[in-house]
Amino acid sequence: MADPARARKLAKRISQIVASAIEHEVKDTRLDYVTITDTKVTGDLHDATVYYTVLGEKLDVPPDFAGAAAALESARGMLRTKVGQGTGVRYTPTLTFVADTIPEESKRIEDLLAKAREADAEVARRSAGAQHAGEPDPYKAPRETEDEDELAEEESRG
Repeated sequence: MADPARARKLAKRISQIVASAIEHEVKDTRLDYVTITDTKVTGDLHDATVYYTVLGEKLDVPPDFAGAAAALESARGMLRTKVGQGTGVRYTPTLTFVADTIPEESKRIEDLLAKAREADAEVARRSAGAQHAGEPDPYKAPRETEDEDELAEEESRG
């Protein structure tokens, strides 16, 4: 089992190598809008999971996740060779590419937060002129000291 710090360094280096190779050396147009977001390496340094996102060519065009996955799968051997040359480790880790869902999840959370803000604004708007139901001071006021003196006298008589 390797040192966790060494695994983190290797993961960072693998991310850099793969991103650079995709940008400069792989000649597949399906990888033009692929971004490497993170890499995780197992404790024994034998397997690396590379996370990636795919952007659309334009804002209104959805990204081609299937094409990017196929292109990464076809370039896996060449990318592993580049990783082996660039890291200098005894055993070059196998590469697994996984689409990163963080951008979609963050968009979903932002949408949920926007709905919550709208609901809060609606509640604030409705409660702007509202009054409490019942008495303004719902708590019982403490008895006056005169009333306590009278009660004490009645109890002593009775």
